[in-house]
Amino acid sequence: MRTTLELGQELGYAKLSIEAIAARAGVGKHTVYRRWPSKGALLLDSLLSRSASALDYPDSGDLRADLRRQIHEAVGLLAGGPLSPLFKSLVGEAQHDPGVAEALNERFIAPQAAKTVARLEAARDQGQLSPDFDLDLAMAILSGPLYFRLLITGEPLTPEYVDRVLDALFAGMAPRP
Repeated sequence: MRTTLELGQELGYAKLSIEAIAARAGVGKHTVYRRWPSKGALLLDSLLSRSASALDYPDSGDLRADLRRQIHEAVGLLAGGPLSPLFKSLVGEAQHDPGVAEALNERFIAPQAAKTVARLEAARDQGQLSPDFDLDLAMAILSGPLYFRLLITGEPLTPEYVDRVLDALFAGMAPRP
């Protein structure tokens, strides 16, 4: 997996191949194919091995601060770090490869969404959020603008932009007097 990330950064996703990965890692390509059916699946596992725990939510008792910290961490990994081009390529590959799409959703998107909703539920139970606010919608509102910039417009994902998204979301989620 380390070789996949190194080679992916050097060559880019389009030129990355199982054969090149196997050769650099000093194993046969059949060894790689026994575990991963495609370079997309291998890249997904490689990316997740580097970032999964960094995307866990803290629970400091301050929902806004916790969301801000986690989203800034995610933006740093997915949009600002050296692996960003590989993540973008993987999302692109998911548009053409149903197996990659399913794995990406099952192993990254859905777990991250569940963590976000769980953190929002805890905050709602503590009275920090309106009891009738749709938490799945809150998750979509949080992630949509980030993915829009990351994958569609290419505009930078800055801390200031993340803060603006959070401000807009919190304006709608606040408990009503």
